[in-house]
Amino acid sequence: MRIGVITGSGSYDWPCLEEAVERTVTTDHGAVTVTEGRLGATEIVQVSRHGAAHHRLSSQVDHKANLAALLARAVEAVVSFTVCGSLDPDLRPGSLVVFDDLYFPANRLPDGTLCSWYDMPGVAGRGHWIFDRPFSEPLRRALITAAGQTGVPVATRGVYGHVDGPRFNSRAEVAALASAGVSAVSQTAGPEVVLAGEAELPMALVGFVTDYANGVATEPEPVQALLDRMAESREVFATLAGHVLPAPGSLSGAGFVHRFDG
Repeated sequence: MRIGVITGSGSYDWPCLEEAVERTVTTDHGAVTVTEGRLGATEIVQVSRHGAAHHRLSSQVDHKANLAALLARAVEAVVSFTVCGSLDPDLRPGSLVVFDDLYFPANRLPDGTLCSWYDMPGVAGRGHWIFDRPFSEPLRRALITAAGQTGVPVATRGVYGHVDGPRFNSRAEVAALASAGVSAVSQTAGPEVVLAGEAELPMALVGFVTDYANGVATEPEPVQALLDRMAESREVFATLAGHVLPAPGSLSGAGFVHRFDG
């Protein structure tokens, strides 16, 4: 099986890949650097959404190029990893959350355009992505099982909230998101979910909680605590991937796309 892995802040390269080779994939949306290798019997295509040394801030990530590169390399599913800030006092820093729902009402890419492959009238394959839950449930279940091997607490459900960066959110904004049921936020994964869904590509999203969002904890932690957990996330995600990706089993996407032509 061939699996795409998207990594974020603190995970600019991917440890423990066998026979790792870096290549540039040219797409209609731009060129993307990917790293290809193996975890056991599974072929991995890894994309660092920010690039080495956090070259691109969240407001500069080219999501269409990243997903197009994974599709060009014929991945059969995508696992996206993100560090995130918790809006739920019970979802503590240092824990994992395997998200089961999405809050991304703006549905916009960082450049302000709508997040969709279908940006031209009459484009072939255009349609509506229709779903109950936006993530592949078989892949989610495999990740939940594997997360138990990481040694950190795991939340098996949660609502991922996509927020615009690069600044963090105010207390009032956090309160509004929490009232909508959001469990944790970050600044990058919303477009990945939508673009994978429109491509009918099975996808799951896992967060590692680095901090509480503004106003959630009684007292804010030092910024260094967030940075330390961000660095820790690389090994946690790699451990999780090592347990789940060699044998993800039969996968299906979330919902379907009602297309108006072939």
